[in-house]
Amino acid sequence: MASASEQLAANMNLGVFSKAKELQKRLLFTLMILVVYRVGTYVPIPGMNMEVFQASFSSGGGGSLIDRLNMFSGGAVERMAIFALNVMPYISASIIMTLLKGSVASLKELDKDGEQGRKQINQYTRYLTVFLAAFQAFGIARALQGTEGAVINPGLFFQASTVITLVGGTMFLMWLGEQVTARGVGNGVSLIILAGIVAELPKAIFQLFGLNQSNQISELILIVLIVMFIALIMLIVYVERAQRRLRVQYPKRQMAGGKQFGGENSFMPLKLNTAGVIPPIFASSLLLLPATFGQIFVAGDGASSGIMARVLAYLGYGSPTYLVLYGLLIVFFCYFYVPYVFKPDDVADNLRKNGGFLPGIRPGQRTAEYLSYVLSRLTFIGAFYVAFVCVLPEAFIARTGNIPASVAMLIGGMSLLIIVSVTLDSVAQVQSHLIAHQYEGLIKKSRMRRRNKT
Repeated sequence: MASASEQLAANMNLGVFSKAKELQKRLLFTLMILVVYRVGTYVPIPGMNMEVFQASFSSGGGGSLIDRLNMFSGGAVERMAIFALNVMPYISASIIMTLLKGSVASLKELDKDGEQGRKQINQYTRYLTVFLAAFQAFGIARALQGTEGAVINPGLFFQASTVITLVGGTMFLMWLGEQVTARGVGNGVSLIILAGIVAELPKAIFQLFGLNQSNQISELILIVLIVMFIALIMLIVYVERAQRRLRVQYPKRQMAGGKQFGGENSFMPLKLNTAGVIPPIFASSLLLLPATFGQIFVAGDGASSGIMARVLAYLGYGSPTYLVLYGLLIVFFCYFYVPYVFKPDDVADNLRKNGGFLPGIRPGQRTAEYLSYVLSRLTFIGAFYVAFVCVLPEAFIARTGNIPASVAMLIGGMSLLIIVSVTLDSVAQVQSHLIAHQYEGLIKKSRMRRRNKT
């Protein structure tokens, strides 16, 4: 039998949306923030010769570091804009802090201190974001100076101004994302990444068809790519909506006067892909580090040598080593990250405190063990699903050999996973706002009826 919220969701229409003024304000605010973000992706950093840089970037001279960052930044790297780093340093810092909360005792205590402790952890995350952004910005500055003619006045002043500008752009985007989360609809950071990918996706698709018209790829490869992308989108939608529902039962309680309350049954939904899009993003960021080191320690003419040259060659986008490491890192981070997202001990303890239990399972430690057992089985399927979705398109594209890395990344599996996952989450939040608006309307109507009766 459908729940009350599911029945309300099934009866929603455009008339309900037109009356939800609060939701309209939130959507308008979110749209305005995304417009500000897109404008910022066209404002270049100071000291650049844009004609030389764009010519070098178009010919593939940007390097693997800049190519990979360009996908997440919505083309800001291609234009070397102030938002070139996007929010990737913040995401990496958030993941690192999440992992540290499970292993560092002082952070554990802060996490248990409630709102004040979470504010302190968020402050540490911002400090780490500044460090990571400065590190990547310095790598980009060195890479730009290694491109002949791209920088008007290369030197220490250009490196310093580039680091300050890019770090400031990242922190401003982080603030915009927090504003969207608090006053808009959806997760602000995820929506910023989604907006960047979606904005550049049509360009990548047109470039793909252009490669077919210039006979660089055949019609068969183009058809296979289209069919594969449609199939992957359907698979992502199906798996991201899939849940393992565990029945939770609450005992009946008797009040004074013989009345009983409680005894309801509810469900605890466990997603098949509990980790979401974090594992592929973190795996990609980790594979990005060797390229960053390579650009920092690159020679003045842009050519690296020795061990670093071999490492960069092995970890080049689409290489067998890159694909194998990418898939293994995704599986590893799925298993590593899920226990920090869903903590069986805490969930079992909360159920016990509220009087709930899983039928046939003892409350407390046995419930935690059962939740861990179910979660490990779900993670096994979810980890290989994420690795399959992210690696398969890139492996196929790499086999063609004629698709540029910048295009391949935009039409790759991770982009599809981010687009579909963030869209589903945003739609779910819009739906929850509409359901809340309907509940408020029903409560107001019931109050008016009571007043009329009296």
